[in-house]
Amino acid sequence: MSRKAGAADPALTRETAEDLANAGRLKQMRMVAGLIRKSDPKAIPIIVGSGLGVLVVLVVIGLLTGLAALLITVGRPGVILVGEGSPNRLASLLAAEKKRVARVAYEVPIFEFQVGNGEGQIPVSKLQRKIMRLPRNLKPAAVSDINHRLKALQPSLQAPKGPIPKNIRQPKMPRPKAR
Repeated sequence: MSRKAGAADPALTRETAEDLANAGRLKQMRMVAGLIRKSDPKAIPIIVGSGLGVLVVLVVIGLLTGLAALLITVGRPGVILVGEGSPNRLASLLAAEKKRVARVAYEVPIFEFQVGNGEGQIPVSKLQRKIMRLPRNLKPAAVSDINHRLKALQPSLQAPKGPIPKNIRQPKMPRPKAR
């Protein structure tokens, strides 16, 4: 971003930076939006539009392909796993994710919800009400601690299925160059 010649006050002062560091997440987003609006008023609609565009593309791809989706939301009740898709595939996906999360978030309640219109599933319209009625089991500091632990988890990679071959030739190492 370029600054106009003769502008007296900078966009981010020491006090503003300290306020950003001490503010909560929503207050930080409001302050950053205000700073962006001061420097370029057309930037906010572009940022919001691009975010919504990406979300729409992902939803359309999910609807067209029928993929199962899984969302982990950590909150005051504990770890909440929300899955959407075919109930047959989703049950094993939720069980695997619950086992993976339980290794890191021990002694933390883990709730599973299957979203959909089938038997044993919750309609999307009732999901928020269901989650909001869960008991508050964690303190805010514990929520951020669990969030950090979950982010540190590496993505689960599955081992290839089938028998392990016994007669594998090891690749030859390159010979060192002679001097």
